[in-house]
Amino acid sequence: MHEEHGAKRFYVSGVVQGVGYRYFARRAALRLGVSGYVRNLSDGRVEVYAMGPATKLEALRTDLRRGPSSATVSSVAEEEAPLDPRFAQAFSIQFEQ
Repeated sequence: MHEEHGAKRFYVSGVVQGVGYRYFARRAALRLGVSGYVRNLSDGRVEVYAMGPATKLEALRTDLRRGPSSATVSSVAEEEAPLDPRFAQAFSIQFEQ
């Protein structure tokens, strides 16, 4: 049975910039086999856009809440997002705002 793919956008708050959080998020996404991107936002949060089966997106959210040991995650907001074929093949770190 093929699980339906979806997309979510996660907004991670806390001490999550300058602590390797984007690299942590990318490793977690690659391990789970989801595609998308991670980037810092100008308000201090980190945005994670991810596409994949619902169970893998839920597992990613769990990892994002934990974060790397150098980060302090205070919250992870989540919203449904449209599937964006530009990010379907890989999981990247975006450096531009």
